[in-house]
Amino acid sequence: MTMWEGSILSLHSCSRKEQPLNSPDQLVCKASVGIEGDRYTLGAGTYSEQPEEDRQFTLFENETLEALARDWNIELKPEQTRRNAITEGVPLNHLVGRLFKVGPDVVLEGMRLCVPCKYLEDLLEIESLFKALINRSGLNCRILTDGTVSKGDLIRPV
Repeated sequence: MTMWEGSILSLHSCSRKEQPLNSPDQLVCKASVGIEGDRYTLGAGTYSEQPEEDRQFTLFENETLEALARDWNIELKPEQTRRNAITEGVPLNHLVGRLFKVGPDVVLEGMRLCVPCKYLEDLLEIESLFKALINRSGLNCRILTDGTVSKGDLIRPV
């Protein structure tokens, strides 16, 4: 894999399903558990009845937000993606099955690509969003080490 380096542009979390996501400067990550105070760690997320370890931390590319605006005329705010982090310069689709480091402490394992869902399209009332996000809806990850992820942190392959 060629070397790359990206960064965290923004972070997002909320404690209950359908709630707007907050945009804190930091998220506290617990290995094999999730993000402190996040809806999925608390068992209060939309898909909490189907718990999966690969939903502990989710990422979404800023480049996709730009493509949605350019190619689909869809203006999506970072927190509307309902993902935990917006990245820049990170090839998320290529990180399935790979380890990467976020900031000084947190190691994530890319488990599977996020699948777009009608839930998001319906929640945001944005027609064509589901179709626009096919193959570029983000990455589901497992948290391998405890630590804090901060806005502006670098992301690198391990």
